[in-house]
Amino acid sequence: MNLEKLIKQYIAYRKSLGEKIQSSEMYLKNFCKFVGAEVSLTSINEDIINSFLYKSSLIVRPSWFNRYKALNGFYKYALARNYITKIPLPKNLPKRPYPATPYIYSRKELKALFDVALNYQIVKSCISPYTVRAILIVTYSLGLRIHETLSIKIGDIDMNNSVITIHQSKFYKSRLVPFNQEFKEFINEYLSWRIKQMQSKSPDSPLFISKNNLQFNLGTMNSIFQRIRRKAGIQRNDNSYCQPRVHDLRHTFAVNILTNWYRDNKDVQKLLPILSTYLGHECISYTSIYLTMTDNLLQEANMRFEEYVTKEEL
Repeated sequence: MNLEKLIKQYIAYRKSLGEKIQSSEMYLKNFCKFVGAEVSLTSINEDIINSFLYKSSLIVRPSWFNRYKALNGFYKYALARNYITKIPLPKNLPKRPYPATPYIYSRKELKALFDVALNYQIVKSCISPYTVRAILIVTYSLGLRIHETLSIKIGDIDMNNSVITIHQSKFYKSRLVPFNQEFKEFINEYLSWRIKQMQSKSPDSPLFISKNNLQFNLGTMNSIFQRIRRKAGIQRNDNSYCQPRVHDLRHTFAVNILTNWYRDNKDVQKLLPILSTYLGHECISYTSIYLTMTDNLLQEANMRFEEYVTKEEL
């Protein structure tokens, strides 16, 4: 059995167990493209594996471990079914790098991303710039993970109650994500646009599809975002090993919510569990990862602390 057929068999098996493996599926498809679809699994050695894991760079990124995890699961599956006699993955793993520092987009940068996305176009592209822009706006406005945005279906949107159902995302949990009137008007406009494009109105149809009616691929969207980000002139100069990501829209959402709460003199400690639930986290400690201390957030926190100290002294 060639590599492509076995990967499809493995992915189908994992999905039959009810697992959500979008990331693993993406990495395995990339591996198949890297090595060759018709290649026999037994002909792939550790040198070829390392070439894929390192991607022509000796610097280890977090994505190295994501690729390794995807391959490890696939090769264990192949070994258990006697397609191979040993797993050619490296046994000595490199040191895991520190997590990437989130990039918090300014309001000016957010506008630039949305504007550039609307003018995004590739020759012979089957991807509508209007859809790309809508994906970015929905991801930021609702604080979603990008794969959650791409997984939304028409039937998940409840206009009457102003909520979107996110089905079995991370931790295999579903949740309701409420939205305000402004977002409701935006979604209505986008749904009207879809109808004009003759796109399916079926409840099972993905909200975001290409011109050839295919659901957006996670890897494709990440690649598109990086092009948009570069064209918008957004980059970081803080020695971080990665440039701003589409996932940082979610970080930006969380930070802006917290900053606004401080400005509105809200009880942030009581509201944090609500934010954690909204983001789909099991506990507040997971939410803390998203709360990068920006200058604006630090200023608001300091003002709140000074007010507290002043009251205590009185």
